[in-house]
Amino acid sequence: ARHRVAMAKLALESSDWIRVDPWESEQETWTETVKVLRHHYNESLGLLQSKKEFMRNKRSIERSTEDSLSYQHSVLPELKLLCGADFLQTFKTPNLWKEEHIKEIVEKFGLVCISRAGSDPAQYINASDLLTKFQHNIFLVKEWIQNEISATQIRHALCRGLSVKYLIPDSVISYIAQHNIYTEESERKNEGDLLQPLKLHNTTVNPLND
Repeated sequence: ARHRVAMAKLALESSDWIRVDPWESEQETWTETVKVLRHHYNESLGLLQSKKEFMRNKRSIERSTEDSLSYQHSVLPELKLLCGADFLQTFKTPNLWKEEHIKEIVEKFGLVCISRAGSDPAQYINASDLLTKFQHNIFLVKEWIQNEISATQIRHALCRGLSVKYLIPDSVISYIAQHNIYTEESERKNEGDLLQPLKLHNTTVNPLND
C-alpha cells in the first residue's frame, strides 16, 4: 500500500484537480469499500460544516453576501465511487460483497462507471434487481477514446523485463526500479492468494466443514 500511494502521488504531480488520500492505506487491516466511502463523506461533511461556521462568525461581510454564500454552502456534498464498467460484474461474485454494502453504495453514494471494452454495464444493471432499483444513481460514461491499459498488463510486462515507457509516467518507472517491485519474485509471493473478503468467508465456513 505504501508503494501504491507513493506511485499514485508521482503520477499526479502534474495534475491540479486530482489528489491522493492515503487514509485507506494507513489502516491496520483491509477496509471494506463502503467504510472508505463513509469516511470520505464524513470528511466532506465536516469541511462543509466548518465553512458554514466560518460564515456565521464573519461579521465584516455584508448581510446579503453572507446569505448568498450560506445558501451556496448549504448543499450537502456528493460522493460517488468511480470505477470501470466491469466493476459492476463483481457484485455477482459469491461472498465478495455483502448485499447491504452494495445497497448502501448505490443508494446513498452512487456509481460513475467508465466504459471498458468487453463489458456491458447496462446488461449488468438489468440483471440485478438491486442495481435496477437504483439505476438513477449509476452514471455510465462512454469513453470515446478507448484506453485498455491495465495494471495487470503493466505488472506482467515488468516481470518479463519489457519496457513500459509511455504507458506510465517516467517518475513511476524510476520508483519501480529503485524499489525493485513487480519483479517475477515479488509477483510469485501473492500467486493464488484470495481476495480478503473471500479469505474471511473461508475462515467463517471452515469450522462447518470439520
